[in-house]
This record gives sequence, structure tokens and C-alpha cells, in this order.
Amino acid sequence: MKGIEGYLHTKVRINQRGAIGIGAMIVFIAMVLIAGIAAYVILSTGSQLEIKSGATGTQTIKEVSTGLKISTIEGHNTSGLIDKIVIIITPRAGSPDIDLYGTLIELSNTQQKYVLTYSSAYWVNGKSGLEDLFDADAFSSVASEFGIIVLKDDDSSCNQNTPVINRGDSVMLALNTTAIFNGIPGNVNIQGNIIPEEGAWGIIQFRTPSSFANPVLILQED
Repeated sequence: MKGIEGYLHTKVRINQRGAIGIGAMIVFIAMVLIAGIAAYVILSTGSQLEIKSGATGTQTIKEVSTGLKISTIEGHNTSGLIDKIVIIITPRAGSPDIDLYGTLIELSNTQQKYVLTYSSAYWVNGKSGLEDLFDADAFSSVASEFGIIVLKDDDSSCNQNTPVINRGDSVMLALNTTAIFNGIPGNVNIQGNIIPEEGAWGIIQFRTPSSFANPVLILQED
């Protein structure tokens, strides 16, 4: 009987060991599967983050490099009031094309604030030169409109109906301040922004002199 009992006991132990081995294998396979899934999730997340960071970086670079630069703002004096101003702008270095049709100008004298949009009726080609730019037909009599005087545009991209400027271009934005503020007297703070559809804004900020000695005044320089 002992022989039979020993045989049965040994067989049970072998079966138990086999069951334990199968269980361990199942646990091992499950761990491998979990590790594989975790690795896939990590790699997938890393790939998505890389794509998003690349897109964000490209967008940031575009936002920083895109925009308008104000070179000079000049004013025209008539009887002690600035009745017209021109704002000379160029695209920032590295900026892609900028459509001035979608550009807004905000202008304030601390008491009134106006928002101006481009009117194609007041586009002037000044590439060949103008005898008197303040006599050019670029100054709208409507307070909410500005005109354009093209100074430099080698590829002729800044047209009357599609005023697009790019690298190397230079234009004047013409504003009739008589229509906007009934003229600007001395000692007045003027603030505003030139807001393209995309990119950095051009900042308008100057104070008019206490007296106007000349017919043309430099109000702001870069």
C-alpha cells in the first residue's frame, strides 16, 4: 500500500507543479502583453507630442516672424492742425505675404477711438514718385477708411484690389485725420495699432509737438 500511496502522492505533486508552471506562464504572458500595450501607448503618445510640438513650434515661429513694421509716421500741418498722416510700413524680416485688405488700423486720441479698413477707391501707385504725397488721392473722407500709396513693390503684388505686400515692399497707409478727429492739434497723445490678419502688430504711439513750424512733421520713427 505504501508503494501505491507513494506513487499517487508523487503524481499529485507532479500535477501540482504542472499547474503552477502553467499559471506562471499565463502570468508571464499577461505581463508581456501589458508591457507591450504600455510601450505602444508610450510610443504613440510620444509621437503625438512630437507632432504637436512641431506644429506649435512652426506656428510660434510664424507668429513671431510674421507681421508689420512701422518705419515712419509723417503728418501734414494745415493752419496748426495735422489734417493727414501717412504711416510707412514694411513686412517684418522673414514674414510671408501680408494681405492689407484684411488689415485693420486702430487709432485713438484718448477721447475717441476709430477702427479703419482699407478702401480700394484710395489706392495710389507712387513707385514712380509723387510731387506731393499729401495731395495724392489716397485720403478717404470717411473716418473708417484708409488708403494705400505704394512706394516699392518689385513684383507688383500690391495691387488695388489685392494689396499684398511681401519681402522688400514698402507702402504708405494714408489716413485723413480731419475726417477722423477733425484734425489733431498740438500736445495730443495718439495711440493705436496696425493689425494684420496674422502676426505681430505695428504699434502707433506719438505725441504731437506743442507748435507746428513746418508743413510736414515727423511724428514717429523706428
